[in-house]
Amino acid sequence: MLSIVNSFGLNGLEGYIVKVEVDISVGMPCYETVGLVDTAVKEGKERIRAGIKNSGYKYPIGRITINLAPADTKKEGSIYDVAVALGILSAMEEVDKSNAQQFAYLGELSLVGKLRKINGVLPILIAAKELKINKIFIPKDNEDEASYIEGLEVYAVDSLNEIVDFLNHKILLFPVVNKKYSSCLKSTDNVNDFKFVKGQAKAKRALEIAAAGGHNVMMIGPPGAGKTMLARCFSSILPDLTFKEALECSKIHSVAGVLDSHDGIIVNRPFRSPHHTATVVALIGGGTNSKPGEISLAHNGVLFLDELPEYPRHTVETLRQPLEDGVITISRNKLSVEYPANFTLLASMNPCPCGYYGSLNHVCRCSQSQILKYLNKLSGPLLDRIDIHMEVEGVSYDELSNNGDEEPSSEIRKRVNVARNIQLKRYEEYNICSNSQMSPSLIKKFCSLDDDSESLLKEAFETLNLSARGHNRILKVSRTIADLENSENIEMEHIAEAIGYRSLDKKYIM
Repeated sequence: MLSIVNSFGLNGLEGYIVKVEVDISVGMPCYETVGLVDTAVKEGKERIRAGIKNSGYKYPIGRITINLAPADTKKEGSIYDVAVALGILSAMEEVDKSNAQQFAYLGELSLVGKLRKINGVLPILIAAKELKINKIFIPKDNEDEASYIEGLEVYAVDSLNEIVDFLNHKILLFPVVNKKYSSCLKSTDNVNDFKFVKGQAKAKRALEIAAAGGHNVMMIGPPGAGKTMLARCFSSILPDLTFKEALECSKIHSVAGVLDSHDGIIVNRPFRSPHHTATVVALIGGGTNSKPGEISLAHNGVLFLDELPEYPRHTVETLRQPLEDGVITISRNKLSVEYPANFTLLASMNPCPCGYYGSLNHVCRCSQSQILKYLNKLSGPLLDRIDIHMEVEGVSYDELSNNGDEEPSSEIRKRVNVARNIQLKRYEEYNICSNSQMSPSLIKKFCSLDDDSESLLKEAFETLNLSARGHNRILKVSRTIADLENSENIEMEHIAEAIGYRSLDKKYIM
C-alpha cells in the first residue's frame, strides 16, 4: 500500500515542497524514515503512532517506510508529523486518497492527536502560494499568521480527527478569513517618549534624522548623560512599517519562533538589544539548527548595542558585512542560508573606561594608554559604516527642573513619516525604502549638489580625511535632512549639518 501527500520544509527563509511517500508492506513490524532527516523527525514515529491510535484509528502492523523527498535536503523538526500521519491513514484507505493528495499538511502531532503550533508557517505559506499549492492544513495556533496571505485556502484545525472527517466529507470546514494589515504603534507604557527627555535637543535632532532615513548612529558621552534613555525612546519615532516590510520581518520572527501569536504579523519596527555577552552565533545567526540571529530579528528595525566597546571585538566586527550589504550569509558544512539583515545600528559608548574623557564637568582618571586600549576596541572600518556620530552631554539642573513641555514622540514621528513617505515614492521602482539603502548610482542621481555645497563637501573630505564610504554617507544623511525640510534639492546647510555628524571620531579615536 502506497500513498503520497504534500508537506513543506524550510531552507533559511525559503519554503520548498516535501513529498511524503508512505509505503506499508507485509513483514516484521518496523518503522523507517529516510530522506536525510534529523532526530526530531525520527522521533516522530512515537508521536504519530500514539496520535493515530488515540484518535480512534487503526495503526498498521507491518513494515512502514517513510520517504521525505527530495532525499538530499536535510529535514528538521516536528513539522512533518501531520503529513506522515495522513500518509499512513491514506495508505490504509482510512481517508479518501485522491482527496488527501490535493492538500499540504503542516503541524506537530501530540500523543492524543492534537495539532501543536510550529515555527515558520508564514514563509511556508508564501512559498506555497508561489508554487501553486493552494490548499493547506495548519495548526489552529498558527491561524493568525495565515490570515494575511491571500490566494490560499488555509484550514486551521485542532486535531487529526478534523482533517480526516473533512477529507471524508463528514464535516464542513471553512478557510481562514483574511485580515487587512494596519500598522500601528503599540505601546505597553508611556515611559519611552521624548517628552520625558529633558534638554538634549541636538541628540533628538540627530535621532530624528536617523529614524527618517534609516541611518546608523553612534552616541558618545559620559555615564548618566541619557544615552540609553534616548535609545529606548528612539523606537517611538520610527516610521510606520509598510505591508511588504511587515511580511519580511514576520517571516524571520516566525522561523525564529518569536512571532506574536495574537497578531500573527509584525506591526511595529523591531527593536533588539542583545547583552554584551552575546555570542557571534546569537548575533549573526547560525548554530546546529540554523536560526536567524539578532541582526536578522532587527531587520527593518533597530539593533541597539549599549556600551559597544564592552562587546568582544571579534563579535562586533561581524557586523561590518551586513551593515554594508543588508544580508548575512551563514555557510556551514552542508548548509548555506541567507537571512535579511537591513537594520539601523544604534550604538552607545563612553569615551574612556571611567567615562569622563573630554568632559567639561568631571576629571578623567584614565591614563593615555587605558584610553587608547578602550577606544581601539572599535575598528576604523566599523566606525566608517556609522553615518551619524553624536556627542551626548549631561543635562544641567535647570534643564532637569524645567517644568516646560518637551516635544512628544508623536509629533516627531509625524515628521519622520512624511520624510519616509517621500523616500518610498522616490525609490518605488528601485526596490528600496530609505535613503540609507541608496547605491552609488542612486546617490549620483538623487544627491546632486550646487557649486557651494560641492566646495564645502570637498573641504570637509580633505580636512577630516574621509573615505569614499564616508563621503557617500554624508550625501545620504544630507538627502534625509533635505527630505525632513521638504526640500527637493540638497542645500548648503543640509550638507553642513551632515558633515557635523562625521567629526566626533576624529576627536575621540586617536
